[in-house]
Amino acid sequence: MAVVVNLGEERGKPRKPSLDAIGHLVGDDLRAVNDLIIQNMQSPVALIPQLAGHIVAAGGKRLRPMLTLAAARLCGYQGHRHVALASCVEFIHTATLLHDDVVDDSNLRRGLATANSVWGNKASVLVGDFLFSRAFQVMVGDGSLKVLEILSNASAVIAEGEVLQLVTSNDTEASEQAYLDVIRRKTAALFAAACRIGAVVADRPKAEEEALESYGLNLGIAFQLIDDVLDYSAKQAELGKTIGDDFREGKITLPVILAFRRGDEPERTFWRRALETLDQQEADLVHGIELMERHDALRDTVARASHYGAIARDALGLFPESSEKRALLDVIDFCIERAY
Repeated sequence: MAVVVNLGEERGKPRKPSLDAIGHLVGDDLRAVNDLIIQNMQSPVALIPQLAGHIVAAGGKRLRPMLTLAAARLCGYQGHRHVALASCVEFIHTATLLHDDVVDDSNLRRGLATANSVWGNKASVLVGDFLFSRAFQVMVGDGSLKVLEILSNASAVIAEGEVLQLVTSNDTEASEQAYLDVIRRKTAALFAAACRIGAVVADRPKAEEEALESYGLNLGIAFQLIDDVLDYSAKQAELGKTIGDDFREGKITLPVILAFRRGDEPERTFWRRALETLDQQEADLVHGIELMERHDALRDTVARASHYGAIARDALGLFPESSEKRALLDVIDFCIERAY
């Protein structure tokens, strides 16, 4: 139902963007990260590894830890600290997923039942807290106050983003800037921190730290924008997700904001009924997608993602050409073009 634009063909790039290059470069380190994840989620309290193992086993691309590993390689790091810190990044991400699913009352993630739908909300929240705490133990074990500062700040910002999203949820009057403030905190902050610590462990100059932070921040914004497009695309089924979860929960994402602003008063009345009061009828999702297509809301959200992707690409201009740099550039294309 959503508009499909093959950006790769438009740019003269017939190949399908993927994470293969970065996966190949960091494959050995990523296996070590996975081993550490399994090791560090163990506990004498049996429910903890059981529930944590459920969400870890659900799969996922491990994109954030791969970014830490690749950023460290880009900066010429030869040690092993980046492996533990990449596992720390994944723990923070996994903890937020557990909490998100409770807040959103989600029943499905990557095609599998969510932890809260299996073990209940209380267990999911508490195990999420355990994973956050374990992440901080890993940070302390690393011994760098700078790393601790970067990742703890990111954790606080993520929490702020969650609360800000809660405050602005179901508000069709929300501005594009308010929406961007949420995703900068909720999603992009961890991308930025994951990349920056790659330069920190390599003891690189501040300019390189900031370049990688900018790359991660803008990549994270682009990633979330495309996620918000995907929620209204048939492509969702291929990703193990159902279409229209955001719509059913009344989430105000950029496609909604654009369609609402560009619509007439009867259309705005529809959005208010469907998303503010959640008085939804069976045909409402299809109608909402039709309105988004009518006003180019999905297409323009992809254009916004491409803009932030371009900023991320420019941020890597500070670094010399290398296989690591090319792999990180490929990640940008993958994140933007995965909807097609």
